[in-house]
Formats: sequence, C-alpha cells, structure tokens
Amino acid sequence: MRRLLVDGLFRQHNSGLLRFLVRRLGCRDRAADAAQEVYLRLLRFAGPGPVRHETSYLYTAAANVAADVARARRAEEKRAVADLPDCLPDPAGAAEAVRPDDAAAARQRVRLMQAVVDELPPRCREVFLLNKVDGLSHGEIAQRLGISRNMVEKHIIKALLHCRRRLGDGLDGGAGCPAGDPS
Repeated sequence: MRRLLVDGLFRQHNSGLLRFLVRRLGCRDRAADAAQEVYLRLLRFAGPGPVRHETSYLYTAAANVAADVARARRAEEKRAVADLPDCLPDPAGAAEAVRPDDAAAARQRVRLMQAVVDELPPRCREVFLLNKVDGLSHGEIAQRLGISRNMVEKHIIKALLHCRRRLGDGLDGGAGCPAGDPS
C-alpha cells in the first residue's frame, strides 16, 4: 500500500515538489537529494491506511526535510567555524598592554592567516572577508555581490574548510596556530 501511495505521489507531484524544494534550499542538486529523502521517509513512515490529504502530506514532509537539510548545513558551518584556529587578534583587547614577544607572535599569526586567506580564489576570498572581517550577513553579501545566498554559503564553507585544513594541522600547544608553514 505504501509503495503505491509513494509511486503515485512521485508521478503526480515530482516536478512541483522539486520546484518547492529548490525555492526552500536554493540549489537544484540539494533539492533533488531532499526529494529523494522525502520519498524514502514516506516509504518508511506512511501508515498502513490511506492518506486523506496526500498533497498536504507530501509537502509537509518536504518542508520538514528542507528544514532538516538547512539545519544540517548551519551546523556544518558552525562546526567549521568552531574548529578554525583563532589566529586573528582580539580587537577588544587591542588597547591592553601587550608584551613584545606576544605582539610578535600575534603579528606572525595574522601574517599566516593573511597568507592562508590569500590562497583562496578571488570571489571566495571576497565573500569570506566580507563576512568575517566586515561582519556582513549572508543576505547582505549576496545582495552586494549579485549572487545567490546559497553561493555565499558555499564560498564561506569552502573558505572555512581551507583555513581549517591549512591552519588546523600541526598546531603548536596553546597558541592555536601552526608553528611553521604546514605545506
């Protein structure tokens, strides 16, 4: 019974469901994956009896999957940010007295971070700096650069993963930055 219900929903609503998910997720590939997850969930969780409002049931399931996908992406980005070594100086503490060797170490960390960020492709670097240095939101960056919010997220994740890879390996004890060039 379940299989027939899902097959029928797929045949009748798949193109509309994909459009719905693309609007929610901003990416056709992600929407196609989410649609597959919707159908799998329907196969797993649909009750044995008939569904009264099949279309509503389908789109409610799709909205839930889209929310799960968006939540997972935000969590992935937060993990990438949390794992990124803190190599930028704290602007709030900049006015405090700094020992000369601490200042030299901080300058070295900043130079290293600048070098790692400079390795990024130009658009990716621009998006990353607008977000992390200028503090612009994803929506503000998308509007300023004339790109989609989804593309902004992709650039930021790519930059964070690059920085994490380059700065996360070979960290010296407490400084949170590599002792030397990891390459």
